[in-house]
Order: sequence, then structure tokens, then C-alpha cells
Amino acid sequence: MISILNFYFQDQNTPIFEAIVDLHNDIMFYLIMILLVVLSMLLNIIRSFCLKLNKIRYYYHFEERPDILHNRRLVHGTVLEIVWTIIPSIILFLIAGPSFALLYSMDEIMDPAITIKAIGHQWYWTYEYADHFVQGTVIISSSMRPENELSIGELRLLEVDHKMIIPARTLIRVIVTADDVLHSWAVPSLGIKMDAVPGRLNSLSLFVKRQGVFYGQCSELCGVQHGFMPICIKAVDSTEFLAWLNAQDKLPKT
Repeated sequence: MISILNFYFQDQNTPIFEAIVDLHNDIMFYLIMILLVVLSMLLNIIRSFCLKLNKIRYYYHFEERPDILHNRRLVHGTVLEIVWTIIPSIILFLIAGPSFALLYSMDEIMDPAITIKAIGHQWYWTYEYADHFVQGTVIISSSMRPENELSIGELRLLEVDHKMIIPARTLIRVIVTADDVLHSWAVPSLGIKMDAVPGRLNSLSLFVKRQGVFYGQCSELCGVQHGFMPICIKAVDSTEFLAWLNAQDKLPKT
């Protein structure tokens, strides 16, 4: 049986994604209220104007109410027209405030501890770590693992040979670009999606609240193997991340 949770968002693992879900819930409240009001108005119109609903009343009470099929009180309403112009404007203002605040927080990057460059290729990703290395930049190539190499419990079309390793609870700046065609670096459980455009650098901030492995995929049609360039991010403890940095620093650099 399909659970109702399958139709909702994934678990929120970043403050930005939590804010996105909260904004979605707030807007859904307004949408439900608007739906109920509009539905009640439509039912009232059907009850007042529909011939089928009023046929029996018209037959028996036409002499008492000759305007049974023409409810003049609902044909024109100046007050109603003013109300349904002002109320949507107020609702738009209530939605605009949290929306602008969320858009600003998504674009704001304040003093990141680490900068990682994600580059899209046909059809794989590379991650460049330029900070904290003595011998130069470390480049990690991340390609999808074939189905015949997967172990039990690993996810098909989402596992990669080299994950993007990041520390949890650390502010990270990710610079996204592409080498050949348009790509899109998207991880739904982290609430991030950024276009990778050749010759252009787009940046986003990333703050993962807990340790774990998070999956995503390219969200731009980039060629015949568009569905085979997954994104796999592993958030680890800061101590484990520093140990990984030291191990990478000892390898030959490009």
C-alpha cells in the first residue's frame, strides 16, 4: 500500500529546506481557505441558478415567487467585488514577506569554512577541493556505479564510485559550473538545485545538520545519458573529514 508520506517532501536536512517546507505549508493554508470560499460560492450559485435544482420549486411556487430562476441579489454585488479584490491583495502581501526573506537567505553566503567546486561533464561530476591543501587542488571524479557492481542495500542509479565528502554542521560554499553542456546540480533532501552553465559560476550555500548520505541527480536534460549522472553527498563528522583531507593531501595532486 502506498503511504501518504510518499507524496510529501523528503526529510529536511538543511535550514533552507526546512524554511521551504514551512513556506509551502503556510501557502497551502491560504490555498485551502480560498478553495473553501470559492467552493461555497459556486454551490450557492448552483443552488440559485441551476434549472434542475429549482425545477420542482418552480413548478409549485411560481405564482408565489416568479423570480425563482433569477436571483437578482446575486447578479451584481459592489461590496462583493470590493472584497474579492482587497482580500487577495492582503494574501499576496502575507505570502510575499516570507518568500522574499527565504530568497534572500538562499542567496546569502556568509564566511564559508570550505569552498567546493562542482563541475558537470557528460556524464559525470567532478568536485574540486582547493582549500586546506598544501600540494594543490584535489579533484574527485564521481561517476555512477554499474548495476552489476552494487552491493545489497545500495541504490540503483544513485550510487557513485567516489562520493562528495563534506563535514556536517559546517557552512560550505558550492560553486557550480559545467564543462560542456547545461547540467543541474540538485539534491532534494538538502533543498538545493543550481544550474551548471558552461562559462558561468553559480554559487550556493550548504549547511547539513546531520551526518548521512544524501542522493540527487542532474535535473537538466544534458544528453542521452542524462539519467545516469547521480549526485552522492556524504556528510561526516569534522574529525573524520579532517582525516580524509590528510589522506587526500598525501596523494599525488594535479
